[in-house]
Amino acid sequence: MKQTNEITMVDPLLATVETEGKNLTFDALHTQTKTASLVVEKYKAHYFFTVKGNQPTLMDDIAFHFKNNPGESEFTDIEPGTHGRIETRQIWSTTELNDYLTFPHVKQVFKIKRTRFHLKTRKETTEVVYGITSRPKEEASSEDVLKIMRKHWSVENSCHYILDWAYHEDHCRIRTGYGPENITALRRFSIGVLKSKTVGSIKQKMRELSFKTRPVMDLLKMTKNSKSNPSAKLVT
Repeated sequence: MKQTNEITMVDPLLATVETEGKNLTFDALHTQTKTASLVVEKYKAHYFFTVKGNQPTLMDDIAFHFKNNPGESEFTDIEPGTHGRIETRQIWSTTELNDYLTFPHVKQVFKIKRTRFHLKTRKETTEVVYGITSRPKEEASSEDVLKIMRKHWSVENSCHYILDWAYHEDHCRIRTGYGPENITALRRFSIGVLKSKTVGSIKQKMRELSFKTRPVMDLLKMTKNSKSNPSAKLVT
């Protein structure tokens, strides 16, 4: 039920924003043929999908190709010393599977390898991710694709960080029925509202608003005499 609901919300969500010509990134859950057709045909945008186990045939085809072929384009990016680790990101992309795959509007297939060297433990970890995009290589090089996917992961990681730091989600004891799903949706909604108001620190703003009706109404401008409060730029 959870997955079905999230997938069906893509259409009404995209209908609320300007999408034409934009790059839209999605979690692996949304790597669906219907979503691909919807993005390209109805909303005139380009998708960037991560391919994982929910599309096993697609993932196997891509993995098999890159196992035997290096790809037509390659790019490497190194991020030194961030969060106690050195991260090297490599991407290989190809157009050779465009006509073979039965996925709609595929224009490039890519493989991303992320290698992290942890400075404290001196250990190295590696992660490989596969993906597809409807953006042709003439419009998005391997470097461009890597940057787009990196932005998606940065936003995702930022949200997870806020959920844990501000809401202590990892320690939440709501575990039965639809409780975990519903409380996470409410938390994400509140974070989205605060970000849309360009507040400073999310956690600090939550403390300011906690159990205080008037500041909440002012922030959301829910009354005619709500005070405007232009805040500093968002810090996540």
